[in-house]
Amino acid sequence: MKFKEEKIRELIAQIETILEAITLEEPNSDSFLEKVHPTYLKSAQNLVHYATFRTFDLRTTQKKLKNMGLTRLAKAEGHLMGSLLKTRFILYRLLDSQAVEISKTGPYIKNGKRLLANHTKELLGYRSKGRRVRIMVTQPTASAYDYQMVHEMVQHGMNCARINCAHDHPEVWEKIIQNVKRASKAFGKNVKIAMDLAGPKIRTGSITPGPKIRKFSPERNESGNIVRPAVLVLIPEIQQDSEPNALPVGYDWLKKLALGDKLRVTDTRNKVRKFRVVEINEERVLLHCNKTSYIATGAVIHCANRELENGIIGALPPIERSILLHTDDLLTITKTNSPGKRAVFDETGNRIEKPSIACQLPEVFNKIKEGEAILFDDGKIEGCIEAIFPDYFEVRITRANEKGSKLKAEKGMNFPTTDLGISGLTAKDKIDLEFVAKHADLVNFSFVNSKEDVEELLVELKKWDVLNKLDIILKIETRFAFDNLIEILLTAMKVKNIGVMIARGDLAVETGWDTIGKVQEEILAICGAAHVPVVWATQVLESFAKKGLPSRAEITDATASLKAECVMLNKGPYINEVLQLLDKILSRMERFHEKNETMLPKMEKL
Repeated sequence: MKFKEEKIRELIAQIETILEAITLEEPNSDSFLEKVHPTYLKSAQNLVHYATFRTFDLRTTQKKLKNMGLTRLAKAEGHLMGSLLKTRFILYRLLDSQAVEISKTGPYIKNGKRLLANHTKELLGYRSKGRRVRIMVTQPTASAYDYQMVHEMVQHGMNCARINCAHDHPEVWEKIIQNVKRASKAFGKNVKIAMDLAGPKIRTGSITPGPKIRKFSPERNESGNIVRPAVLVLIPEIQQDSEPNALPVGYDWLKKLALGDKLRVTDTRNKVRKFRVVEINEERVLLHCNKTSYIATGAVIHCANRELENGIIGALPPIERSILLHTDDLLTITKTNSPGKRAVFDETGNRIEKPSIACQLPEVFNKIKEGEAILFDDGKIEGCIEAIFPDYFEVRITRANEKGSKLKAEKGMNFPTTDLGISGLTAKDKIDLEFVAKHADLVNFSFVNSKEDVEELLVELKKWDVLNKLDIILKIETRFAFDNLIEILLTAMKVKNIGVMIARGDLAVETGWDTIGKVQEEILAICGAAHVPVVWATQVLESFAKKGLPSRAEITDATASLKAECVMLNKGPYINEVLQLLDKILSRMERFHEKNETMLPKMEKL
């Protein structure tokens, strides 16, 4: 019994130490708390308490409490002081000692859950019947023109429509919003409109384009025999068509073609290729060819079976080129936006000119240092900054595919260990914000890194008279945003309704694939302490949305989104099938969510 008493007194002492640390730290947060909106005052206080609580390594204490059949404080983030005081009270009673009375400092379990539920309802609207977690769906351009598709999204459980300002333009955005509102009214629902500000995405520049040629090849079996001819589509020059096998020609000449016509073209290799007209539609003529052909802009088409003037192939888009990079290659990143170039080799295979590509945000040149990491194309290619010059810097490639990785234009560049000091609001964002302020319910703030970024956004919202009218979701997608998350939240709590989006794609690139699991759990815990709703985002059921078939890993990931208050889906041709599946998963699995447990080591910055 004495041994047991010693263990209990030891636990009481540990809890007293934590409570004392919380009390001592509270005055340091007064500058934040005095500016917090009344709606979030209790939540902000709880967040401050949790931040101090997590300066301790709690694993040993957790195990001891568990062995006694008591709470491990693993889910106490939303009601921290209440849980600590109640646990201390129970421990004193186990000693038959006079326990310190439980004060009403901070929210208790029921109150903490109620605060989060209320904040979620205010931010994201009412939940769907039988489902706590809301669903946000990224709208494709087609949503502006295909009302039925939007109608089905609302029918299948969409609670919030997301429009990304990085794509399309205000005319398209407004048409999407009109369709969402029309469908919402049809079902008697209030589907929220969320608009993403594009933010300062750092991308690679252009690459010297290839020739204006299109290649056509028949399909062959293992023996090399043709099982399907190459298909070419002739279209009028005035018609814009991104179809990869389309060739533009003069409209008048196109109308003169007849079924069965035999056509000849000399391709770029000076080889004569024969084509046969197999189908004629109103403004499209289909051709078949049994040999590989390289057709260039300006190629002349002859009709071999009857008298007909020659046709001319119109302007083709240039071939999109890429830079092939191998591990240990040296890549030049330029400040001037000149087209990128591939490596140049001599006759014996020796490299005589390094590959190069521009960085579209030259401000990074003022912040980078030798030895720092750089990632390309969502982390598919990794490198290290080896040398810095006034107008360029050189990167040694440290990881690429065994046979080389292709780097294309307009691909993301990440500097995960470099504080670039770039504002989360770009000039374009400030222009787009005028539209967002007039038409949206929520603004998704991309690439927020610090409390200063939040302050800048609040100034802009005040400028458009939408402070506390346009709600805010903070997209956490950099390691600096993660490290500064508590300050970011306390600053954002100046307004009434806020949320956090875990942008797992960029965040995984920034923090490392081996760390993203820990990072997303920490974000969930911090937001839980602040009673701030979380949106679980990036690549949820993505292969299903794009290809029509989910993977087992995707189903598990979708189930993990139950830890959040909302899950975001990206666009794809199968989005309505995805919505139906996700609605079922979330509805059926929510009752198991409370079984999750978490161990809590000392919280550290990355």
